[in-house]
Amino acid sequence: MQWLAKFFYFKILGWQVVGNTTFSKETIKKAVIIAAPHTSWHDFYIGVLLRAVTGVKTNFIGKKELFVFPLGWFFRILGGAPINRQSNENKVEAIAKLFEEYDEFRMTLAPEGTRKKVTTWRTGFYYIAKQANVPIIMFTLDFENKQNKISEPFYPTNNVEADFEYMRSFYKGVKGKIPEYS
Repeated sequence: MQWLAKFFYFKILGWQVVGNTTFSKETIKKAVIIAAPHTSWHDFYIGVLLRAVTGVKTNFIGKKELFVFPLGWFFRILGGAPINRQSNENKVEAIAKLFEEYDEFRMTLAPEGTRKKVTTWRTGFYYIAKQANVPIIMFTLDFENKQNKISEPFYPTNNVEADFEYMRSFYKGVKGKIPEYS
């Protein structure tokens, strides 16, 4: 199936992968992967194709109620992991624990937390990476240039402000599918 994904991604859609193209399942088995700018539902299939093209298994989280029959098996096949979203539970802690449960777990999410335009990112992904002691890998959803640029692994420091400035600079000038939401 990888050849079909490559054909569709490269030839039909005309996308390219740049940056840390050596990122593979052998080098980083656990990471928080952030994809931005998240402006459209089209981001999902570009991400799924990128995953197939690179051969790197990635995961996502969803509320446990989504992981029941009949869709539960489908979400698990796609790399989904159920999370209990009860209000009395610390979400960062609960998600960080998922990294302990799996030998290989690369959680992908959008730092904006929505497809609409935001002025600040949510911070949960950052604290999950810190608590789980895993790197953050950034990749772009650049529809203007049809590129997925992948960063080197970035390990959060204790300087939150500087870390977010560094991460946001990776996405500078990148335009999503809906540019006004970028």
